[in-house]
Amino acid sequence: MFALPANATLADADTLLAGLTAALAAVPAGGGTLQIDASPLQRFDTSLVALLLHARRAAQAAGGTVELVGAPPKLADLAQLYGVESLLPPAAVAPAAEPPAESPAELPAELPAT
Repeated sequence: MFALPANATLADADTLLAGLTAALAAVPAGGGTLQIDASPLQRFDTSLVALLLHARRAAQAAGGTVELVGAPPKLADLAQLYGVESLLPPAAVAPAAEPPAESPAELPAELPAT
């Protein structure tokens, strides 16, 4: 899995491209899937959309796919704004894994009186 950083703007594009290229190279040819964890994203711009489309094209050329996990809704909005939502469809954006719920043993025995 390739985790995107909190910031993915034009200023970060070269570093992100290098990371995505390395992650794509590690995916088995002929059907492998590169999962991209977008849950850390806080600041991003259209350069991220371009990088994700590049990763999708590169994976497809190698017979693989890209799966976006935990993408913020604003990323889908940005893709729609530029007319590429069909290439990064919301249905393909899987929700991030939920953290495990606290077990009853970790909860206090009694709640403080108010």
